[in-house]
Amino acid sequence: MDQITVRKLNVRNIIGVDAWERSKRQPLNIDLTVYEDVHASGATDLLSESISYGTVAKVAQEFSEKTSYRSVEALASGIARVVVEDCGAKKVTVRVEKPRALLHAACAGVEITRSKEDIQALHAVISSGDDKAVQYDDSRDEAGEDQIFINDLTLNTIIGVNPWEREEKQRVVITMIIHLKFKPHTLIGDRVPKVHNYRTITRTVSQYVESTNYKTVEALATSVAKLMIEQCHVPKVTVRVEKPSAIVFAAAAGVEICRDRSFFGLSDDPQKPQRTGTLGVTKGAAAEEESVHTVYIALGSNIGDRAANIELALRSLTRKGIDVVDTSFLYETSPMYVTDQPKFLNAVCEVRTQLAPESLLDILKELEVGMGRDMHGQRFGPRPIDLDILCYGSLEMHNERVTIPHPRIKEREFVLRPFCDIAPDLEIPGLFRTTAQLLALLKHSTDTADSTINKVLPIGADTVWNWGERTFVMGILNVTPDSFSDGGDFFSTESAVQRALAMMEEGADIIDVGGMTTKPHSKEIPEQEELSRVIPVIEAIRQARPDIPISIDTYRASVARAAIKAGANLINDVTGGAHDPDMIQVIAESAAPACLMHMRGTPKTMSSLTNYENDDVITEICKVLGATVSKAIHHGIRRWNVIVDPGIGFAKTADQNFDILRGLKNMVGPKYQLQGFPTLVGPSRKGFLRTALKQDTPKNRIWATAAACSAAVAEGANVVRVHDVREMADVLAVADRCFKKKTFCSQVV
Repeated sequence: MDQITVRKLNVRNIIGVDAWERSKRQPLNIDLTVYEDVHASGATDLLSESISYGTVAKVAQEFSEKTSYRSVEALASGIARVVVEDCGAKKVTVRVEKPRALLHAACAGVEITRSKEDIQALHAVISSGDDKAVQYDDSRDEAGEDQIFINDLTLNTIIGVNPWEREEKQRVVITMIIHLKFKPHTLIGDRVPKVHNYRTITRTVSQYVESTNYKTVEALATSVAKLMIEQCHVPKVTVRVEKPSAIVFAAAAGVEICRDRSFFGLSDDPQKPQRTGTLGVTKGAAAEEESVHTVYIALGSNIGDRAANIELALRSLTRKGIDVVDTSFLYETSPMYVTDQPKFLNAVCEVRTQLAPESLLDILKELEVGMGRDMHGQRFGPRPIDLDILCYGSLEMHNERVTIPHPRIKEREFVLRPFCDIAPDLEIPGLFRTTAQLLALLKHSTDTADSTINKVLPIGADTVWNWGERTFVMGILNVTPDSFSDGGDFFSTESAVQRALAMMEEGADIIDVGGMTTKPHSKEIPEQEELSRVIPVIEAIRQARPDIPISIDTYRASVARAAIKAGANLINDVTGGAHDPDMIQVIAESAAPACLMHMRGTPKTMSSLTNYENDDVITEICKVLGATVSKAIHHGIRRWNVIVDPGIGFAKTADQNFDILRGLKNMVGPKYQLQGFPTLVGPSRKGFLRTALKQDTPKNRIWATAAACSAAVAEGANVVRVHDVREMADVLAVADRCFKKKTFCSQVV
């Protein structure tokens, strides 16, 4: 068939977003190929015997510039339709390029070929009403003649066999062509399925390629094709990889390959790969069954005991057979929409369920009503519990009962903050941005960004600690005869209670009651003896001051359980739950906050266990505590209830303890699994300070402790555990003014 062509027709159109993700008019290049027998026109030299390329260009240009689309696919389909219908073409190929689509690629776009019969079939779908479907499944995209392309994506990576190529990254230029059969409802509905989204594909490929170090372009091209098929779920792809610096007298050298699902042993309906959470926990085991869905649910409460309400809702979900896999941190937020009401506590949880969206919604509404929410009350008004479906797998759905994903995700920082705790890289269906990207964009919007969102710890009946406010003081109360610093000072219940009350007056935020010393070389005492020391003290403190937060310092599950029953609010386990296999379950059942510490061995053996790989104590702590926290969350401990302690003085040399004080911020930074977790540091009077002071008497190390506490605050510590409360409260008041973003005054009079 002869062809009539128009190349690089430049038009301006509002279509999707530009390279900076702005919805603005942008240039498009359009190639048109009309398949037409031009024999008669060639013989007679009459334009009337053919289709005028001028008419084709005018029709395409006018249509393009007067319309606005979200997807390039829909625009290309529309152009094909008007060329067939208005110009009388029997068949046309339309190629639409967006040269400003991506920052690091020459262009992205689509190419489709449509006949008159194809256009008629599309009209038939519209007439039948099938295009009204609101629930989409993009998991069965088929290979076809339609194309989505990304041209000349320029990246830097280690590539090559020569020694110098192994030392420095060089440019590679990648072109990708995805072969698809566009679905009618996608074109009619002007929506962009995830498989079609060039921005998502580019982001995935870029992150991968720049982390690789292949020797051959053949291997790199194959791995990119495999990545796109397995992770981006494309059915078939052509990948061209070029090295501009490969040959001195050539523009580039490289390879081009074409691969489909069958090449990598996948069926046409591949299972999606497992996803890894921020703590390295594999979260896709249950996804082996197609009927099990990963769902994210937002939780909020601003009436009654807010944290208890959220905990009750999570436990109610579990009783309904819904598996709660993970929870975010907890945030206290100012109310949105209706501002004249109490502050909310907000969180997000990840669940697994076989329930359909409407059935899951029914359960959530049932729980809300059962917990006292007035479903006919003020919209966005006060409520004991609010449960919203945020995302349901890759589903997009809209009907009169439910819209998935939640339509207001991108405007709600109180949703995006906790959402990012557990799924920062989750791309929201239909929005083609990850939760982390949506949060970053929202923070740049001065109209909607909310600075009154604070990460908090529930500590007692509707009492929370705002982690961003200041550094909290944990006062040490050792009811032991042999602790290294104050053994025997407060061994009687009466003296212990008096000391607890005095520490609260001096500025303590919580009292840590311990009944068994864990100093180096100490021996374990019988369980009953530990119980007899701590339980009477906790009960007496609680009777004297019901409002005092109390922590139990123990690594025995039975002692922790009894202490919580007696009135303790927090469990402080120096073994991180490793000593007693029942401890993690006790913490989960109690719903109490827990401090999980790093140590090796036992108090009796730990001093001989200070050899760390490459003498890198921070990496070791992060690795071990990361696994500990993952286990805790897996067994039902809420993320917001976890505090981590690097374990100063426990299986560390003096130099390693100072390394911890210098590296505390890195421990919970983006590089490690403990990102975002609050930290507790306990340097008080400990032996490592003696190496700097040459001071053998622990009680004479107050100022050394002060320096260590100030260093901890500078590195972002959230809680310090100390003996000398009055002095350290003053130190922290000044240190907070120096190192915290906000300004606060000392609470000590």
